[in-house]
Amino acid sequence: MEKHVLELLARTIGYMTIIRVLIAICRWVWATFLRPAKNLKEYGSWALVTGSTDGIGKALAFELASKGLHLILVSRNSTKLKATADEIHGRYGSGVQVRTVVIDFSRDSLEVIGKRIEEGIEGLDVGILINNVGMCNSWPRFFHEADCMADEIIKVNVEGTSRVTKAVLPSMLIKKKGAIVNIGSGSAEILQSFPLLSVYAATKAYIHQFSRSLYVEYKQHGIDVQCQVPLFVATKILPMTLPSFLAPTPEVYSEACLRWIGYEPVCLPYWLHSFQGSLVHAMPKGFLGWVALKYCLHLRKVEKPTVFEQVMKRENEPLFNVLE
Repeated sequence: MEKHVLELLARTIGYMTIIRVLIAICRWVWATFLRPAKNLKEYGSWALVTGSTDGIGKALAFELASKGLHLILVSRNSTKLKATADEIHGRYGSGVQVRTVVIDFSRDSLEVIGKRIEEGIEGLDVGILINNVGMCNSWPRFFHEADCMADEIIKVNVEGTSRVTKAVLPSMLIKKKGAIVNIGSGSAEILQSFPLLSVYAATKAYIHQFSRSLYVEYKQHGIDVQCQVPLFVATKILPMTLPSFLAPTPEVYSEACLRWIGYEPVCLPYWLHSFQGSLVHAMPKGFLGWVALKYCLHLRKVEKPTVFEQVMKRENEPLFNVLE
């Protein structure tokens, strides 16, 4: 009798586990491939994008313009801002208006950042904010080797993102609608530890928690807050030959990003990143930390000038995360 009961219990647990997995798979397929994207223009006619002259930020700006949204582009390089604005005008014509705001997130004070954002959006129906600007170490370093760049990473990733959000929120609260998208990183959300890039990963962990908390705070006011988590994306600082199936181009990635706006507080928009993330979550955290350490130690052995340092010299832009 006891054996029969145990067998029945084991079968029940097995069936429940299978059903639970099937439900999770169905939800993933629905959200990733079948769920309709929201009409982003219902949030407002303008979108503000920080870090908008390269990589994911630039691709997102073009993708938003393709949906008929007017753009406020924010970056510290005025020349690249003008070039990006001209490209958008050239592709979409006069139907898309573009404003530019010059901000150096690593050097300008929080007061200056807030004032320029507020001036840049004055009188505009800003419905979407994309906090994409981010900075990473110029090279993997142990924490005791960290230079002043660690302070700049905190200033750009934490203080800059927070201040821009604070500047844009009041206008969204007045009309009781809006969407805020913060670009996170797999270094914090998936790996949960990233040795030799510890300050960077910690700032992205802040972004994740910041987004989750604001999602709860402002959902009742009609404002959707979301943290989108990229893994590898084929940006110019990625130290390997890409794009590939695992690392989409910024254009492919940004198209996936827009489909998720307005839904879950945290997501991995690109379907293969989401699949990878599920596999990684099942691995022991100690093993993941060891893999991340070995990866960063390998990067330190690459012949200099490194990919990171070349970009630093060539581009007057904050760097985006290694796991973008």
